[in-house]
Amino acid sequence: MSPRILIVDDEAPIRALLGEFLEHTGYQVCLAPSGSEALEVLEHQTFDLVMSDVRMPGMNGLELLTEIVQKHPQVGVLMLTACEDLTLAVNAMRIGALDYVLKPFRLAEIGRAVEEARVRKQNQIQQEKRLQLLEETVNERTVELRRMLERLHDASEITLEALVAALDAREHETQAHSKRVSEYTLYLAREMGLDAALFDIIRRGSMLHDIGKIGISDTILLKPGPLTPEEWVEMQKHPQIGYWILEGIEALHPASTIVLTHHERFDGTGYPRGLSRGSIPQGARIFSVMDTLDSMTSDRPYRRALTYEAARQEIVRCSGTQFDPEVVSHFLRVPQEVWDQIRSNTATKSRNSLSGGPTPFTEFLSSPQARTSTQ
Repeated sequence: MSPRILIVDDEAPIRALLGEFLEHTGYQVCLAPSGSEALEVLEHQTFDLVMSDVRMPGMNGLELLTEIVQKHPQVGVLMLTACEDLTLAVNAMRIGALDYVLKPFRLAEIGRAVEEARVRKQNQIQQEKRLQLLEETVNERTVELRRMLERLHDASEITLEALVAALDAREHETQAHSKRVSEYTLYLAREMGLDAALFDIIRRGSMLHDIGKIGISDTILLKPGPLTPEEWVEMQKHPQIGYWILEGIEALHPASTIVLTHHERFDGTGYPRGLSRGSIPQGARIFSVMDTLDSMTSDRPYRRALTYEAARQEIVRCSGTQFDPEVVSHFLRVPQEVWDQIRSNTATKSRNSLSGGPTPFTEFLSSPQARTSTQ
């Protein structure tokens, strides 16, 4: 079926010109002389796009745009505006318009703008559907995973370590990443003199920081090359997914805030919420430094492990931007031998914790239920 477009303009010649041109280019067109009549039409008919003038008597274009955004969010809106009304055009974009076309316009320009706006709206709708599907999929799988995680309140550390090792094994060639980062983070938290009551929260939050990646498709998570912008948007959802999984579990709820904020940056340029400085939990600020240390000093599919000195220099370079300078200052006081010993001890413990065969967690992660439907 041809795309449908509603043209709204109080000037009849312009309505007719636009209508005839767009019909010839393959659109089904409906005309309305005012904003109020356009809303009447929208109540009874379905459209892909509305093209509206900004300045109209009665209900103006911005008022019409506001109504459409609130009542008909599936419909895209393209604004027509005179050169002297650029401020109004910018306001329209802030309200939710897809784009604007300046008067006087060329018909070829109208054709391009309409098609680009229509495609942009389709992409928005598809993205919203993908997010909704992802949320539904994660919610379904979370029920079973939460039942198992709730047992962790009384479970041994071996069970918890088996879970995070299974999570690491899905993505990382090097084992025990989450356990190492947890031990690094806990050590530095002690060195910084944090309240001992926070240690268990920091340890579990650090160990489970990537649990949200069970909601990310393998085609994205295991992609050998760079991610596309669209794939990167999906990948950036894993802190929020991890938070959804843990927040409803009494024993793990305190740790969920570290999971949610572990990719925030000190200067506010991180994700998912753009938090900065003290608004980022202290445990997450410590974790960020330790995660970088482990990532840089571990082998990855795309590079060999870097030296401790190279990682140290990078952490110093990013102090005040990516990292909390206070955390970096405490990190620099710890000798390299301490981190080497933690890495060695963690590797031994990891081998021992997994020597007993598969656990309910590893079986869950390899089951069809643990596969996202967005693959």
